[in-house]
Amino acid sequence: MKTGLKKSQKTTIIEFDEQGPRITVSTHNTDLKNRLGAYARRWPEHCQEVDDDGWGCKTFEIDKGRFCFRLTAPYSEERREAARKFAREHF
Repeated sequence: MKTGLKKSQKTTIIEFDEQGPRITVSTHNTDLKNRLGAYARRWPEHCQEVDDDGWGCKTFEIDKGRFCFRLTAPYSEERREAARKFAREHF
């Protein structure tokens, strides 16, 4: 979707407080919008689309227990080299 916005203007904002039961996610990211939209259609009691600004940003509210952040440790040089070797041999 052409929005007229530069990439630096396309944001994803995740807001929640420690007390409330919901997380608000506002995003221009197409993959995240599609994933949240599919989730909202499948489980509307846990996730709803609450806004579409018309410029490519959609806002969803989702139950806190249904959304997570995944942090991954950086690969060591040995692990990177093993992944390169595997890719060369199998692709």
